[in-house]
Amino acid sequence: MRDALRLQLTDLTDRLAETAHDVAQAMADATTSLVDRRLRLAEQVIAGDATIDARRDEIEQRAVAVLALHQPVTTDLRRAVAVIHIADDIERMGDLARHVAEAARRRHPAQAVPEEFRPLLRRLGRTATDMALKAAEVLRTGNVLLAAELDGDDDEMDRLHAEVFTVLMDPGWQHGVEAAVDLTLLARFLERYADHAVAIAKRMIHAVVGGGPDPLPI
Repeated sequence: MRDALRLQLTDLTDRLAETAHDVAQAMADATTSLVDRRLRLAEQVIAGDATIDARRDEIEQRAVAVLALHQPVTTDLRRAVAVIHIADDIERMGDLARHVAEAARRRHPAQAVPEEFRPLLRRLGRTATDMALKAAEVLRTGNVLLAAELDGDDDEMDRLHAEVFTVLMDPGWQHGVEAAVDLTLLARFLERYADHAVAIAKRMIHAVVGGGPDPLPI
């Protein structure tokens, strides 16, 4: 019975890793659609979010069934509960990628981001995508060192986020209120996306190694 339970938990974690990889690709595509004005790519990201939502629902239902049928304890219980919360984190990352793609679609055929700030948006998108891929790898492997790397990556994301506000507060800003609002929201979406990637890694490592109460908000 215990072996069957662990096989089910491993399968659920693998599904989470697969979905985390998908939301990484979604953010990569959303950022590309935004910076390069690729409307069709933006629409693909927007349409694909429904699949991520459905997968979240499936994983959560299966995790709840594990809790109900097996009544796991200690590590297995932590893993089952973590699966539910991580599924929510990943689903939210998919939503945030969709928001970025929606900004690209809303402004098309105009450029949503002034040309001189596109490199900054590319760096934000690349950092966010890389963090999601690392979170997926932590789900697959339980690699504590890789999870720790995400804290450093998050510092870089915070630095880039602050750079956006430095740009916006510059007296020389000449792109109007609408562009400033767009850039503010886009930076926020990417920063929150990165926060979820960090949360996924922390939840997973806590589930595997324990070490006291989960420090993350539930």
